[in-house]
Amino acid sequence: MPHADPGRADEGFERIVVNLSWLGSQIRDCLGDGARYGAAITYSDETSRALETAGGIFHALPHLSPGAFAVVNGDIYTDFPFDTLSLAANRDAHLVLVPTPGYLKGDFGLERGEALAAGRFTFSGIGVYRAAFFDGCVEGVFPLLPLLVRSMEAGRCSAELYTGLWEDVGTPERLAALNAAPLGR
Repeated sequence: MPHADPGRADEGFERIVVNLSWLGSQIRDCLGDGARYGAAITYSDETSRALETAGGIFHALPHLSPGAFAVVNGDIYTDFPFDTLSLAANRDAHLVLVPTPGYLKGDFGLERGEALAAGRFTFSGIGVYRAAFFDGCVEGVFPLLPLLVRSMEAGRCSAELYTGLWEDVGTPERLAALNAAPLGR
């Protein structure tokens, strides 16, 4: 992205797993092994079939550390302080929520640090999980939402609201708007 360098080890990430699907070879060619960012990058290949968010994370579990791990969507732009991410011992997931942009409707709520299955906030695409979050799952294509709701209903999903810089650049139009915006927004 023109406004910032990709994540670096000094931002708290030393080991990075990148799920590859559409245009995966271009991503691998661009990022390489991660050495120039001070990190080690491993790739989890989904090029034969995109596995959706939860299926992709589940497929990547063998590449991840045994403890809690962060997941960050590749189509967001943010200044979120990643070094503040944490996951309490009695939780399997922690979500970063943001105020809902005008082109979306809210997905989740937040009450005293608990994530709620309905509300006025949007999931930012930044979360922390434990492998236990995926208990009962099998390899294949499956979405994240049912697992989030299951965790919320069990009281095992915390959340926080981030009101700093966050943009969803998941469409060419939104990426072009971000690229046209002045630096230091």
